Amino acid sequence: HEGEEKPGWWNAFIGPDKGIDTNRYFVISANVLGGCQGTTGPASINPETGKQYGLDFPVITVRDIIDVHSAVVKSFGIKKLLGIIGGSLGGMQVLEWAVRYPEEVGAAVVVASGANLTAQGIAFNTVGRRAILADPNFQNGHYYGGEGPLYGLAIARMLAHITYLSEDSIEEKFGRRLQHSDKLAYNLLGETEFQVESYLHYQGKSFVKRFDANSYLHMTKVMDYFNLKESYGSLEKAFSNIQSRFLIVSYDTDWLFPTSQSQELVKSLIGCKKDVSFLEYKCPYGHDSFLIDVDQLARSTRPFFEQTHELIKMSPTV
Repeated sequence: HEGEEKPGWWNAFIGPDKGIDTNRYFVISANVLGGCQGTTGPASINPETGKQYGLDFPVITVRDIIDVHSAVVKSFGIKKLLGIIGGSLGGMQVLEWAVRYPEEVGAAVVVASGANLTAQGIAFNTVGRRAILADPNFQNGHYYGGEGPLYGLAIARMLAHITYLSEDSIEEKFGRRLQHSDKLAYNLLGETEFQVESYLHYQGKSFVKRFDANSYLHMTKVMDYFNLKESYGSLEKAFSNIQSRFLIVSYDTDWLFPTSQSQELVKSLIGCKKDVSFLEYKCPYGHDSFLIDVDQLARSTRPFFEQTHELIKMSPTV
């Protein structure tokens, strides 16, 4: 959009003749409930108090987010979507939508995601939240109008960003190269001596300009709480009534949502005799691969949606 500092990653994926071809399809992209980019969240005004919700904003789940998204689609008078697509937390939303509202979804594309977050993923989220809560400026979530927990939020983002990368990509991009000198400073207080340190500090500082700490607490908890197997008894029970075709995509260097989690989804869908395709891409960028190598992802999503469109035209019940 005009005035943006830089385009979003989706600019390379959504548009004319791109992965999601806007010459053919109408695209609905809604912000998540609890976020800080438009849809009601902790920074929104609580009508009962006239002040921002802060930590008074209720704890939400992926199911709550999907209920809102489904309502948005219905408000357009749309009864069935050609397809839905999402990566990471967005992939969790795709799974929940296809299970919760099976009649609304023609095709479901789950990218770099899974039926639940691993214990390791929850552990990283826990440390990130602790950094925010320990910031003196957090003020029990009622920091609006002041500086806010910028330092804690930056640390949380720095930690999370490490999980989005891979060992090979970090090594190739930074190695042990120094940022400002060709010799070690032997300074315990130096925070950007190595290039990788400078990179993480940049990620943290840029993140706090566009995100709200309370929303960060909520969104990480949303991921922690998501458990499709526990919610429905098993993956087989969850998938028993779905009507959509599935495309599951994973990346070989993603250790936040490893390929084994995608394969678990595929195995259960096949066990339920559902239409599912699976691709594991080789890409060095870890969990961030789907944000970086969008052309690779587009080569699978374009024909998948085109085929789904043809199937729906031939048989509206697909």
